[in-house]
Amino acid sequence: MELYLNTTSPYARVVRICAIEKQLDDMKLIWVDPWADDNALLTANPNGKIPVLVTDRGETLSESLLIASYLDGLSSTNSLLGAPNYTDVLALSGLSQGLTDAAFMTVINRKHFGKESDSTVLGVRRQSAIVRCLQTLEDRVNTDVMQSDINLGQIVTGVALSYIDFRLPELQWGEKPATSR
Repeated sequence: MELYLNTTSPYARVVRICAIEKQLDDMKLIWVDPWADDNALLTANPNGKIPVLVTDRGETLSESLLIASYLDGLSSTNSLLGAPNYTDVLALSGLSQGLTDAAFMTVINRKHFGKESDSTVLGVRRQSAIVRCLQTLEDRVNTDVMQSDINLGQIVTGVALSYIDFRLPELQWGEKPATSR
């Protein structure tokens, strides 16, 4: 298997953590710059987004949650979809992926259009989504899905929060007492 990724993508980080948890050590990592229109990346994924996984059969998978689901099915080691809490794991994964999306788009818009992009209609929607997602995580932190064995929802949540720490530290999500634990 080949995984196309870069060092700062939260989406690629989710996939890497899943591969480590599943003990899938035979994955070849191909480091690319998705903003440079890398030919190898564009061949694997015409939309130029990372992560992209090329399976041993040559199939190309994109989108981190789909790749994570595929990886989970490759090995019975450490099920990440938590069969007894399957819907809870998916719900938490979706919530935290939405948080990642809003944070990522905030960073990209600030990079290309400046911080004033936060005051546009879409910027305000992104900021509101981040606040709502962080509050929802705070409210759900003591649920079974957060307290159980490691699962995809926990991975996506941890990556989302670390991405916010890295790129949007002014949000200070760590001031939420339950989530910061």
